[in-house]
Amino acid sequence: MKVLLTATVQSHICQFHKPLVEILHEQGCEVHVAAKDNLAEKNGLVLDFVEKVYNVPFARSPKNLDNLKAYYQLKRIIEEERYDIIHCNTPMGGIVTRLAARKVRRNGTKVYYTAHGFHFYQGAPKKNWIVFYPVERLFSKITDKIITITSEDYRFAQEKFHCKIERIHGVGVDEKRYFSVEEDKKQKLRVQMGFNDNQKLILCIGELLPNKNQMMAIKVIQNVVKKYPTAILLLAGNGPEKEHLELEIANCGMQEHVKLLGYVTNLQDYQQIERVTKLINEATIIYVFADGINEQVGHEFKYMMARIGKAVDGVISKESRVSFAKDKDEQWLEVDLGKVENISHFVIN
Repeated sequence: MKVLLTATVQSHICQFHKPLVEILHEQGCEVHVAAKDNLAEKNGLVLDFVEKVYNVPFARSPKNLDNLKAYYQLKRIIEEERYDIIHCNTPMGGIVTRLAARKVRRNGTKVYYTAHGFHFYQGAPKKNWIVFYPVERLFSKITDKIITITSEDYRFAQEKFHCKIERIHGVGVDEKRYFSVEEDKKQKLRVQMGFNDNQKLILCIGELLPNKNQMMAIKVIQNVVKKYPTAILLLAGNGPEKEHLELEIANCGMQEHVKLLGYVTNLQDYQQIERVTKLINEATIIYVFADGINEQVGHEFKYMMARIGKAVDGVISKESRVSFAKDKDEQWLEVDLGKVENISHFVIN
């Protein structure tokens, strides 16, 4: 059996699909990947666990004409390779792939789409509902099965869409990498990485994009350092907003308090030494079960969110939730990190 996995970028396949590929190989499947090659930006990631990789120029923006090029290239690949199953991921990867697979689907190829999180959800911007909802509903007619992760997506898709709907309960956590450590080991690791015992370290995880909202974190740290003068904000990730963020950091005079880590392959080390993980971006809502909340739960550390939305599925202990209005800078500025450390989870609605 031949299986094709598609996504907007190859790093998505590297980060989230290796366990799936291992299962497919155990079942005797040949696995190919079609996605844009962005691995040069993701030091340490190698897509070497599939039989064939196609570099297809998908783009995240629906307006980008590269998606038209991707459509024709992918259509040719699909018709030449004659796959038994096509499994697509990410919004534009899913749309372009399902368009390109219409002919082969009529001939028996099964087309699956995993919704890591629909862009339309309770509280989402109206433009998301106007653009993404009708498209996803229409495209469900040319999909054999949609796999959802959050309960909200599952219930909504079952009611509104035109294909079979399944749900998986997250992608899980690698417990060999993400686990809690004793306090003495944590302190030693802090010293090894250049931090002192009493520093407040805030870790913000996510690609450097406008919708990931690292700008809010930079605003927040300006207030935090008034009470905790040695506090440091660690921004883990890379992306096109890097220069913009660097300029903002310089303009605010926060060079000593904000560190751009880039794309790190030892994220577990930073998560073992930080005090609070600050998840304040759209990715927290959309890709809630990816490398973020679950890994923090695995570490038994504290995390903060700008807004729950679908992420409520990822909150394990609701007894200690603290709620704030969503995305209000002034309310983030009132956060007392000392209080955060005394509760299990710090959640901002």
